[in-house]
Amino acid sequence: MPEGHSVHRIARQFHANFVGTAPSVTSPQGRFAQGAAILDGHEMTDARAVGKQMFLEFEGDHWLRVHLGIYGAWDFAGEVRVDPSIQIHGHTPGHSKLGQTGEYSRPDRARPVDRDGEDSVTSIGAPRRARVRMAEHDRETEEVGSFPPDPVGQVRVRLLNETVCADLRGPTACEVLTPAEVDAVVQRLGPDPANANTPAERERFVSRAHKKKTPIGLVLMDQSVIAGIGNVYRAEMLFRAELDPHTPANTLDRTVLEALWDDWAHLLDIGITVGQMITIDGLEGEAYARALSERDERHWVYKMEGTPCKRCGTNIQLEEFGARKLYWCPGCQL
Repeated sequence: MPEGHSVHRIARQFHANFVGTAPSVTSPQGRFAQGAAILDGHEMTDARAVGKQMFLEFEGDHWLRVHLGIYGAWDFAGEVRVDPSIQIHGHTPGHSKLGQTGEYSRPDRARPVDRDGEDSVTSIGAPRRARVRMAEHDRETEEVGSFPPDPVGQVRVRLLNETVCADLRGPTACEVLTPAEVDAVVQRLGPDPANANTPAERERFVSRAHKKKTPIGLVLMDQSVIAGIGNVYRAEMLFRAELDPHTPANTLDRTVLEALWDDWAHLLDIGITVGQMITIDGLEGEAYARALSERDERHWVYKMEGTPCKRCGTNIQLEEFGARKLYWCPGCQL
């Protein structure tokens, strides 16, 4: 399932390619025909993400809410523009140093492509005819010939303007909402530091988490407590904090919860900018290049079960935890 950084990247691509235009909205699959008719031809005025949910605002007080779920993805095709806040060939325009070394913002770094396809959509560079899939991993595919391309597969909704089309497939949620309905959805979600990394929002997370008697490993996945964290970031954040995932959240000191919020803000910023969930700080040179191309080189514990911990040598454990897989190190996190 796409985690928060992916959805924020998608929202920023809509900002760069659709906000300020009045796209045609259709439902090639037919399942969203009624909603598409409401939005068709109206100007898109905003695109925003809250955690794993995205909201596209159209004139006339209409919002399109999309939750990709496990299988959903957006395909952008055409002269796809790059949002200036995310990386282009390893360079982040106007973005300051990230991480401990600034490796994420070096303009001269050649960017290898991850063999699993988890590569930044912005590797396409300047606008040109291309097809780009944005979901859990961003993936550029082939050059686009004729434009717009024919819909491929079960396209729930297609947004099309003069230069770009965006096709949505397989979402968990795709619906038109009123502003009041959007507000109701957002109020049920926890804070998202990519939208407001403020003391007030950090306190909102801390106070919600501190009321929970459930393990912190479950609380971090609770979207009503904090928005956007999924299985990868959950495992990596707990390792970085040296926290036992089974510890009840209400027994943790408030400073520990505050530090979790700060680390989530830090990692989320990197994920949005780079397009990959890099959770090991201080990578330089060849180590950084390997982290971009090999998942195991950019994570501490995620999908590393049965291998020695990079810090202490204890074998990483895998267990079922809240119907999801939990990766953790008994040596570092007890």
